[in-house]
Amino acid sequence: MEVKIQFSGGLELLFNNQKTVDLVLPAKEEKWTIKALIAYLKSNLLQERPELFVQGDSVRPGILVLVNDSDWELLGELEYEIQPSDNILFISTLHGG
Repeated sequence: MEVKIQFSGGLELLFNNQKTVDLVLPAKEEKWTIKALIAYLKSNLLQERPELFVQGDSVRPGILVLVNDSDWELLGELEYEIQPSDNILFISTLHGG
């Protein structure tokens, strides 16, 4: 299944300065959820400082997740089942000062 992943607000720095990744998710028996995607990103694409992206099974507080421009909270958060051609955007709202 092919999806577009985007990183913004500084998160791209953790992913080898990639703002956009066209990702082909490997086939598996269970459906792909945001929870599974976060684990996949952590294991396969995250280059440094995982504590700035993940906390437990989810993204850390302060990271906004949009699926096709809709807040993931409206779609079931971690349990949202990813659809082919979804555009998933991770935005860090935390900034140093």
